[in-house]
Amino acid sequence: MPKRSGSAVDGDLLEISMGPQHPSTHGVFRMDVVLDGERVVKLKPVFGYLHRNHEKIGEGTSYLASIPYTDRLDYFCSMTNNWAYCMSVEKLAGFQVPERAEYLRVILAELTRLQNHASLCGFLLQDMGAMGTPLMYAFREREKILDLFESISGARMMCNFMRFGGLRTDASEAWLREAQNIVDAFPRFLEEFETLLSENEIIMARTQGVGVLPANLAISASITGPMLRASGVNYDIRKVDQYGIYDRFEFRVPLGEHGDVYDRYMMRVLEMHESIKILQQALKAIPGGPIMDPKSKLRGFRTKPGEVYGRIEAPKGELGFYLVSDGSPNPYRYRVRPPSFINLTILEDMCLGHNVGDIIIILGSVDIVLGEVDR
Repeated sequence: MPKRSGSAVDGDLLEISMGPQHPSTHGVFRMDVVLDGERVVKLKPVFGYLHRNHEKIGEGTSYLASIPYTDRLDYFCSMTNNWAYCMSVEKLAGFQVPERAEYLRVILAELTRLQNHASLCGFLLQDMGAMGTPLMYAFREREKILDLFESISGARMMCNFMRFGGLRTDASEAWLREAQNIVDAFPRFLEEFETLLSENEIIMARTQGVGVLPANLAISASITGPMLRASGVNYDIRKVDQYGIYDRFEFRVPLGEHGDVYDRYMMRVLEMHESIKILQQALKAIPGGPIMDPKSKLRGFRTKPGEVYGRIEAPKGELGFYLVSDGSPNPYRYRVRPPSFINLTILEDMCLGHNVGDIIIILGSVDIVLGEVDR
């Protein structure tokens, strides 16, 4: 229910509660917005409606049993969630991932990035009022990738596929051929998408100069992923850490110049082109061999006491797991660094001074999943 803010003398400010059930909030998320006419003068994000004690559950269950819970953080990207968690445990236990498994992890992660970024573009266009068509185009391509995930893991979204020291099952030759077919066809979808959207004058008018995130604010607020790079900061953990086997692939890190909603949209489009390059190289070079470290032991798994932080470049930004082991079957401490949550903290800074209608597309350009924000 809108209410007047301030005294009767300055009673021209209107306070609105947007959400937690609102089609534009991408889940159960609420914003308390104070408006001067149409202009935003204050905005407070309110989270927590989807809190599930994820981290405390991780401390109360075995290392292995936490993998399915990681699926449910960013439920668009369960494969990359699995990878970040398994990498942390592997660093703690000293496991070596076989080369074939490393290639498959890269292939699955970049396919995840394709379907995440395509969906983000579809949702963002929907937020601008292009109802249905762009989102359905994006979902058409996403479905092909989810079919691939289902055929290798048995599940489309909650894949629970990676294991400490490797993968749960190997990919067949038929699966790799189908992955190659999807990767070969994806540029045509991107070209079609860009022809229809990227230079559309309505989209440019609605997004350019809107929700600007300066590079210095992005750095000081620990923003990561496409949001950070749209502000012109060259930071991609695939290049910085070169985890897995990313140092073997040639790809560039696209950068924006203005840090506005349009740059954040274009970042996703350009990163899809780079993911296709990585996928082509990985599918061409994938070797045979085992997919599990023979030293890895899943049931009754324990690791020596210690602490570790493992991180990857997930589609939404830096996804990290901090684990402390006391030698027992469960982590003594289990902490997640979720990109959706961190990237959402500067929402007010991007919205101040804009019209209330701009809030929707600024939030859409952040790319959040509430399962990861609230945990």
